Amino acid sequence: MNKIVLRYVLFCIIAASVIFFLLRGRSPFGRINSSFSPGSDREITRIEITGGEMRLDLRKDAGKWTVNNGEEARGNAIDFIIRVLYEMKIKSPVSDDLFEEVITKKGVTPERVKVFDGRRLLSSFFVFRTGSNLYGNIMKKTPGSKPYITYVPGYEGDIGFCFTPDELFWKPYTLFRYLPSEISEVSLENLSDPQYSFSIIKKGTGFVLTDLERELEGWDSVYVVRYLTYLFSIPFENWAFELTTDEEEKIVKEEPLYRITVKDNRGVEQSVRLWQRWNYIDGKKVADDNRLWGMTGRGHRIFIVRYFDVDPILKKRSYFFNDNI
Repeated sequence: MNKIVLRYVLFCIIAASVIFFLLRGRSPFGRINSSFSPGSDREITRIEITGGEMRLDLRKDAGKWTVNNGEEARGNAIDFIIRVLYEMKIKSPVSDDLFEEVITKKGVTPERVKVFDGRRLLSSFFVFRTGSNLYGNIMKKTPGSKPYITYVPGYEGDIGFCFTPDELFWKPYTLFRYLPSEISEVSLENLSDPQYSFSIIKKGTGFVLTDLERELEGWDSVYVVRYLTYLFSIPFENWAFELTTDEEEKIVKEEPLYRITVKDNRGVEQSVRLWQRWNYIDGKKVADDNRLWGMTGRGHRIFIVRYFDVDPILKKRSYFFNDNI
């Protein structure tokens, strides 16, 4: 009798252990179709995002992340997507009817995301970016699997935006980054009021100040040197992804407020044009006092610039004189 009881107890223990190990790795929705995170025990060293004709390859090499094997990636963007990948969880499943309404009928095409540790594939899924929920996404493991809304606990915002294959989003948001010693010439054309325009040109071991046509006298070299230091780090806020091609073309056809050009010691130029930005309040067109539209001379898309960031280099010519007339 004791042997029968012992065998029964051992059987129950073994059965419970088997069930425990089978269920330990499962999520509430079934691990195969709902495991989007690569797992906290794996290091992410590569992220591949494809969508339409765009393909993005983010790689970590010697501690640095690069965009498509080129320019160093924007640090805060990398930090955010890494956090999302490690911490994202399922908020709720999406019904077939809702998916049909907000994704299929609207023609939303997904981005394919692959996450690697070296050559090892850690996770793969599809992201349907949508405004139908707070978190800006609906995700699937495979095209035919169950869709879910995912989120990051403690972050009440859109996580879908970080799964973009557009490399512009991942590059540093920088207008100018020069040391004073690297600059051979800088000019500011105030196109709305040309009398304030000026240029600073390296000459020998110093600089000269001009009104774009002739050299000026009486200016203070301290203000010139100080101005050049402002060009060490001038950022912009974001790319204007929301603008259509027609809207961008309309902005570019307008006369800009400013054109700023910097030439380095190698003769390489970087120029930026800045336009008035407008808001529409109650159907009325109102000038934006806090931000401008911008575009570089390299022909990239329109971006948004805060006056706070660019104001140090939008000086009037009088700034360089002792009395600041």
